[in-house]
Amino acid sequence: MKDVDRPILAFLEGAPVFFQPWWLEAVSPGAWDYVVAKRGNEVVAVLPYTFKIRLQRFRLIEMPPLTPYLGPWLRPSNGKYANRLGEEKDLMSELIKGLPPFARFHQDFEPSITNWLPFYWKGFEQTTRYTYRIPRTADVDAIWSETRDNVRTDVRKSQKVVSVTETEELDDFLRLSRLTFARQNKTLPYSEDLVRRVDAACAQRRARTILLARDHDGQMHAGVYLVSDKDTVFYLMGGGDPQLRNSGATSLLVWEGIQRAIAEGKQFDFEGSMIEPVERFVRSFGARQIGYFNVKKESSTIVTLYRLLWKWTHREN
Repeated sequence: MKDVDRPILAFLEGAPVFFQPWWLEAVSPGAWDYVVAKRGNEVVAVLPYTFKIRLQRFRLIEMPPLTPYLGPWLRPSNGKYANRLGEEKDLMSELIKGLPPFARFHQDFEPSITNWLPFYWKGFEQTTRYTYRIPRTADVDAIWSETRDNVRTDVRKSQKVVSVTETEELDDFLRLSRLTFARQNKTLPYSEDLVRRVDAACAQRRARTILLARDHDGQMHAGVYLVSDKDTVFYLMGGGDPQLRNSGATSLLVWEGIQRAIAEGKQFDFEGSMIEPVERFVRSFGARQIGYFNVKKESSTIVTLYRLLWKWTHREN
């Protein structure tokens, strides 16, 4: 893993897990970096990014796999609101200027970033996406009362059939993930090697929890993979046996994850989804809808050249 200056590491202590060098190395080995803004010797803003190089010269800055959020991370400000916005403009403009030349930029900004105007002024475009979160200050009983009837029914039913266990066995979880996508006639949307790198990095830092639901015969019904930092527990991945899905075990595991997050004083982030059935499921747990920015920009000249070169290199003989 590339060296990162100590001032940057210190600044990132307050940033989400997905901004950390070890996470970026796990999801995009050797293909990540930071743009940094300083005031004197003090780091005041960073913009992490991962990239791919296509046709030896075209840099694509994109979201890495298994990573819901990136974007700019700025020092907190206690000044007047108008002054804070002015500082955000200055810092974001400096970060944008520091980006390397790219053919495409695409990032999902962390939900705490509520101002993307400096990117708009530099020619970027934005689409609003949504996640669902349960706040760290939530009361478990209040959240339970907010869940939909079908969720409470599934949790109660599942509690009679399975037990929730925490495990270190990634292979058990991966098997459930494969079964989930096989039911949809799909393969895993991420490589198992990627998951193993992420798991090894998270396990080393005690930043992940794997929960499994097993019945009295030892059959695994479902599993969830949670990643956490000092503020948030993220529902990163889930899986289940299609033959046993009626047990409601997935709902039980999610509810267990929510309770653990609240007990630790952390918020629970479902990472959202723009897929309607998935959105309906996560909304059922009484979580609150939170918007975040999907920010993009393409260099028209470079993209045109890229497309022409792609057609040329893929032409029929």
